[in-house]
Formats: sequence, structure tokens, C-alpha cells
Amino acid sequence: MGHKVLAGKSSLAKYRVQRAANRRADSDRAVAALGRAFFLGCFFRYQLASSQIYGQTWGRGVSSPLHQSRAWHFVPIMQQINPLQKPDQFLFDVGALLDWYDEKARLLPWRIGPGERMHGVQPDPYRVWLSEIMLQQTTIVTVKDYFNRFVSRWPQVEDLARAPLNDVLAAWAGLGYYARARNLHAAAQVVATRMGGYFPRKEEALRDLPGVGPYTSAAIAAICYDEKIAVIDGNVERVMARVLLLNRPVREAKPLIRESVQTLVPPRAGDFAQAMMDLGATICAPRRANCPSCPLNKDCAAAILPDPTIYPLKSPKAQRPVRYGHAYVLTNPHGAIWLQRRPDTGLLAKMTETPGSNWESAPQEPAFPQPGKWGNKGNVVHIFTHFRLELQVWSLVTRDDQPCPQGWWSAQENLDEEALPSLYRKVLAVHWNSAQKNAAGFKPAAVGPD
Repeated sequence: MGHKVLAGKSSLAKYRVQRAANRRADSDRAVAALGRAFFLGCFFRYQLASSQIYGQTWGRGVSSPLHQSRAWHFVPIMQQINPLQKPDQFLFDVGALLDWYDEKARLLPWRIGPGERMHGVQPDPYRVWLSEIMLQQTTIVTVKDYFNRFVSRWPQVEDLARAPLNDVLAAWAGLGYYARARNLHAAAQVVATRMGGYFPRKEEALRDLPGVGPYTSAAIAAICYDEKIAVIDGNVERVMARVLLLNRPVREAKPLIRESVQTLVPPRAGDFAQAMMDLGATICAPRRANCPSCPLNKDCAAAILPDPTIYPLKSPKAQRPVRYGHAYVLTNPHGAIWLQRRPDTGLLAKMTETPGSNWESAPQEPAFPQPGKWGNKGNVVHIFTHFRLELQVWSLVTRDDQPCPQGWWSAQENLDEEALPSLYRKVLAVHWNSAQKNAAGFKPAAVGPD
């Protein structure tokens, strides 16, 4: 591409400055390319040595059981060579990433796309905040319907602040991680009553809101106000682990990743943050790396590998402990279900449940809440973040108007309005011996973790 001829001394000076900057950029690219070439050369040398040691030929299968992992070829090199590890050097072409985002940005109900941004349309902090809270530990596919229902029912933060907590919990039921819903309601009240309905514009101030941590505050500040701050989620960590060819698991390199991304943040900070997220979600995915379509292809250290998905390196997973318990489903002759409210603190706080036992580290005999011919309906297995829960489900039809000291009868047609978490929807599904909707239209299947 030819350069434009600039007239005048001032223009000539600017032209020379620009040419000097271009030379520096070209030099940085050359250094990066040399680093990758050095890595590739060592890689082939290691492959040759491996073929001699283990009697292998390039491209053929691995004969030694010790080396069945697809990652074994690269790990010894990776532990010694990491040419793109300093965050202060050139990493990748941010302009190429933004060009890709301008064309390929995902259409999401809470997002203002790059075309709209260029025409002056600003993101709504309420919608961005709501989506970011919902997306914590939950997929976009699951969140979309919940988000649309929330903004339809509570279109402004003041509307959410005025809503009863039980209504918010009921609307959240199935999304899991229910402390998010309680914090969501509390934060809405803070914004509505103490801040005049306006979210803070700075990342540091956003952290003062209940349930808003470093990632969420950075995402809101960057996306809504273009604050030049690194926004690091799992997608971004995966992209950077491959760009940098990280020689250790992500959890051990979080400061390096944050510093590296921070050096790259351009004035279009919000678009940059969302571009990195979209890249990790669509091109640089966990089990698939579509390197030919990636805008960072020329600058990514992992792109030269036969299988870039061996990065990021995995940390050994700790075995999840198991707890055991019983769930007691009481119904009356009309089919209504006896429900009660969980304690105000602890796991699933303030949510709705069926009566049940404590959850113990070893199986215990059932202690039924009232005498009768209880039927064993089967088991429920539910995965929490830190443990696996196995519940035995028991059922009894009773004519007692008050079978337990606390609680209420809920007709089947009203169960969708109850704040039942996924776990107890599973319990009721087992009670009805069906994973589909029952005749009353209740949705027992879980849609998210607790």
C-alpha cells in the first residue's frame, strides 16, 4: 500500500514520526516472528529426538503408553521456551481484532453493536450489569430467556429495586448460584435509592455494589463508559494462554494475563473487551480453534502447533466430595405440594424447598416428618460447586392441613411462581416420575447449576 504525500514542514514531520512508528511496529513483529520460528525449530528438533528415542516416525502414532496424551510432544519445549511472555512487548494487532469484531460481533439482547456505537448509541448500564451478573457461571444460551423476562418485567433498575425479593428469587429460579439474585436485588436498591438510579461510571466505584467483583466492575466500566481497563473472563484467559503460549495453568498466570491485556486496551475499550470475549467464544473455543479465521492468527504463538487446543494447560482437578440426604415430598388429596422456606443464610438461602434431612458425609436412615406409608421414589444427583449431593426422594399423601411446623401448600399450577431452585425441581420431577412437564405444566427440569 502506498503512502500519501503530505505537504508542508509540519505534515512532513508527522509523516516521519509515523514512518518511525511503523518501523518500530515492524521491528516488534519481526522479533515476535523470530521467537515463533525459534520455538518451531526447537519443536522439530524435539520431534526428531523423540522419534530416535521411542522408535517413532514423524506423523505416526505414539507407541509408548507414557506418551498417549496428545500434549506430550509440546510440554518439554513449552516448559523452556515462551517467547511471548513479557507484557510490555508487541502481542497482537488490536486493529485487526476490532475490524473482525465490527463485522462478526454477536447479536445479544443486552449489547449495543459496533455499528450502533459508531452512530452514538450508548449501552444501558442496567442491562449490561444485569447480563453480566446472570452470565457468571452460566451460558449465554441459558441466560437469554431469563434476561428478556427480567427486563420485560422490570425494565429499569428502579423497577427491580421496588420488586419483592421473593418475586426476584422466583424469576431467578433455575439459573443457579442464588446468592447472585439476592445481591442483584440489593444492588438495585443501592443504585435506585442512594445513586438516583445512575450506576457509577468508574470501575473502582462499581465494586462497592453488592455482588459486583473485579470482573463485573471492569466489564461495566469498559463496555458502558470505555474505561481503559482489562476485562478478563474465561474466554479472554483462553485466548491469551494461546497467544502467549503459557507454560503453566491459567490460575497460576492471572497477573501476567491481566498485565498483558491491559497493555493492549485501546480507546474503544468496550468494543475491545467484547471482541476478546466473542473471539474466545466463537473462534478460539475450548475444544476447537479455527485458526485460519482468527484475526490474531499471524501473532499467535499457538497457531503454529498442530493442535492449539492443548492450551491452556489444565490444572489437576480435586475430587469433589459427596454428601447424602433425603427429600420428603408431601402431597394432599388435591395434588398440592407442601413447601417451606430455607434459612436466611447458607446454601440456597431464602429459596423454597420441600422438607428434607441434613446433608451428611455418609448415608443416613430417613427421619420422616410425620408417620405414614412413605414411598421411595428414587434418587436425585445434583452437582454444587464444591460437592456432589445425592438425595433419596420419598413421597406421602396426607390429609393433615399442617403436616410440618412451617410451610404452605402450593397447587401444582402455581409451582412455576415459587422460588424453587433446580435441585428441588429435580426432586419434584422424580416424585412425578417424569423429566418432562407434568399435566399442570410445571417445569421440573433443571436449567442451571445451584
